[in-house]
Amino acid sequence: MITRILAAYDSSEQALKAFQFALDLAGKFQADLLALAVARPPEPAEDVETGAVFDTAREFSRDHFQMLREVAAAQNLTINPTILVGHPAEQILRVAEEEKVDLIVMGHRGKNFVERWLMGSVSSPVLSHAPCAVTIVR
Repeated sequence: MITRILAAYDSSEQALKAFQFALDLAGKFQADLLALAVARPPEPAEDVETGAVFDTAREFSRDHFQMLREVAAAQNLTINPTILVGHPAEQILRVAEEEKVDLIVMGHRGKNFVERWLMGSVSSPVLSHAPCAVTIVR
C-alpha cells in the first residue's frame, strides 16, 4: 500500500508532470505527499556560497510551492514542501529514507549523452539506490 509519496520538483515541465502524477496517486491512495526541491551549490562549495544558494532557492521555490499548494488544494489535498541544498540525488534518497516514503516520483530529464556525461543524471542514482519504488514520469 502507498501511504507516503515523495515528489522531486525542480520547476521543469517534467517535474510538473511528475508532481501532477504524484498528486493523482496521493488522491487515489489517500497518501501523504511530500514535495522536495533541491538547490545544487557551486563546487567547491563554501559556506557563504551555500547560504546564498539556499536563500535564492528558498525565494524561487516559495512561488513554485505556492502554485503546487493551490493545485493540490483544488483536489482537496495538501502537500508538505521542503527545500534543501546539496546534490539532488543524494538529498532525494536521504529524504526518502528518513521519511519512510513508499514511492518517489520524479520527472525525466531529456539530456543528451554529453550532458549526462558532464553533469550526471539525478534519476539514475535514485533508481539504483532508492529504498522504495521509483516512478519516472516523461
